[in-house]
Amino acid sequence: SPPGLLLLTSFLLHVKEDRASPTRLVCDNRLIQKYIVEAKDMEKRVGQCQTLPALRCPAVLPLVDFTFQQWKSKSNETKRREILCDLALLLGAAAGAQGQVSDECGARQLSQLYRHANSFLLLLQTFSWEAGHWEPSCSPHSMEQTHIPSIFLTYRQLVQGKLRFFFYDLAKVSCK
Repeated sequence: SPPGLLLLTSFLLHVKEDRASPTRLVCDNRLIQKYIVEAKDMEKRVGQCQTLPALRCPAVLPLVDFTFQQWKSKSNETKRREILCDLALLLGAAAGAQGQVSDECGARQLSQLYRHANSFLLLLQTFSWEAGHWEPSCSPHSMEQTHIPSIFLTYRQLVQGKLRFFFYDLAKVSCK
C-alpha cells in the first residue's frame, strides 16, 4: 500500500465526526520528520538519475519560502489554505513533468513525489476551521522552471518549512 494511503487512513481514524480536527497524528513529531527525510531522499535520488532533459513546457512551481514572523501572524485556516494552494500547484507541475519524461528513473521519482504531495493535499482537505470548502482557485506566488530537480527542491522546502510548522502549530492546539 502506498505510504500516503497509510498516512491518510491513520489520520481519518483520529478525526472527530462533528468538526474534523487533527489529534494523535500531528502530536507525534516523528511522522513529519519521516516525511522530511523521504522528501530529501527523493530529491537525492532524482539527482542520481541519468541526465534528465529540460522540460519543454516549464513547470509552474509555488514559491514556498516565508518569514517566521509572517507565518506566526496567520490563522491555522489561512496556513492550511496556503499550503493547499502550494500543493495543488506542485501536483500540477509533477503531473506535467511526468508527461514529458521518458527516463524510467525520473518518471518513478516524479510518480512518488506526486503520490506523497497528493496524500498531504487529501489530508489537509479533511479538516477546516472556517465555513466553506477549499476552492482550487487560489493563486499562490509562483515561478516557472524547466529543470526537474526544481520540483523536488520545492517539495522538500514545502514539507520542511510550511508543513512542518503547520503540524507544529496544530500540535500546540490539539495535543495536551
